[in-house]
Amino acid sequence: MSAPDPATPASSRHRVVIVGGGFGGLQAALRLGRAPVDVTLVDRRNFHLFQPLLYQVATGGLSPANIASPLRGVLHRQKNTRVVLGEVTGFDVPGRRVLLADGAALAYDSLIVATGSSHSYFGHADWERFAPGLKTVEDATAMRRRILVAFEEAEKAATPEERTAWLTFVLVGGGPTGVELAGAIGELAHWTFRDNFRAIDPARARILVVEGNDRVLPAYPPDLSAKAVRSLERLGAEVMTSATVVDVRPDGVTVRRADRHREAGAPVDLARDERIAARTVLWSAGVAASPLGKRIAEACGASTDKAGRVPVQPDLTIPGHPEVFVVGDLATVRGADGQLLPGVAQVAIQGGRYAARLISARVEGRTLPPFRYNDLGLMATIGRAAAVAVIRGRHLWGYPAWLVWLFIHLTWLVQFESKLLVLTQWAWNYITRNRSDRLITGGPGDERIPA
Repeated sequence: MSAPDPATPASSRHRVVIVGGGFGGLQAALRLGRAPVDVTLVDRRNFHLFQPLLYQVATGGLSPANIASPLRGVLHRQKNTRVVLGEVTGFDVPGRRVLLADGAALAYDSLIVATGSSHSYFGHADWERFAPGLKTVEDATAMRRRILVAFEEAEKAATPEERTAWLTFVLVGGGPTGVELAGAIGELAHWTFRDNFRAIDPARARILVVEGNDRVLPAYPPDLSAKAVRSLERLGAEVMTSATVVDVRPDGVTVRRADRHREAGAPVDLARDERIAARTVLWSAGVAASPLGKRIAEACGASTDKAGRVPVQPDLTIPGHPEVFVVGDLATVRGADGQLLPGVAQVAIQGGRYAARLISARVEGRTLPPFRYNDLGLMATIGRAAAVAVIRGRHLWGYPAWLVWLFIHLTWLVQFESKLLVLTQWAWNYITRNRSDRLITGGPGDERIPA
């Protein structure tokens, strides 16, 4: 007997197709579990990835399996939901079908597109080979290899200049990912690797955060940005603000800094370039929407912004297509104050839940008010017992902020098994100052690894 065609509905009930198993897509699927609809979740990966903790995989604190949950396992109790492993290549909006790479199609009555974002190199895609970003498990393990190999190569270095270059780490971008990576590398250098090497002192590593704004964590209040800098400095990291990277090569970066002088009584900005020898450059500076954003926009006759995001209406649908929802990093959404909502997990989670509620309401003949984002705050951790957070307007830092960060991230993890594994690993890391998953995997054939 042949397998059923994925385009053929299993029943006459309302069909919902969700593209993407990230925060927005998975939350939408979970919320539709008891709704009188048939749900299909399609993703090219078979797991949900908890991206906020990827930096800990990249620095050996957690295993990839700790922060990834199989989609079928998460949704196995929902009898109205099926998972399809496949790559979406396009959309037939008039025919209400999602097109897959293998030639199959998924029919829908309502569509939720939640495929997230990728790295943006601001027109310099060739830099990615030398300065990888952090969005996938593969990115994290490749980055872990770069970081660990750097210390190993420094141990073998024949000259002081070569050793210095291997022990210099440049983080391009001073947002949450940049400062969290910098803090984790600082802990590796100052604590985890203590007495592990014979020819080098890992604590002499130079960790440099390059930020184009006048302070790191520019989305945070200035006082918390300043406290984050002090936490980084305690771990041996440096912060270079009002600076942009203008060139990236295998052996280092060129940074352009703006110096303000006064000439004839008026301030004048003068740019100067500085070459920094570094064998490890990590990218955390920009994001671009998934290519599927442009494809669904074109299929609906809509536009995208310069980052590839799709402007949506207050109910998260594309204008003229009330059956097509776009949520998370893929959408341009404005809050109650008219400002664009940030590309953070909570925006995607709340957007996915709202889309699910609205679909359920429509099926039952009801309506809902427009989407309203509930800002739960911002938080970033900078090493052991150090974090900054804004919770309901309150500014937290240090140990209290770190405890809040731990609790919130454990809560967001999807499966109980993941919560238990991560909590156990964190407790062990805290007690021993050790990072047990320091495995150098992959090989020199990986193009993301410098030879």
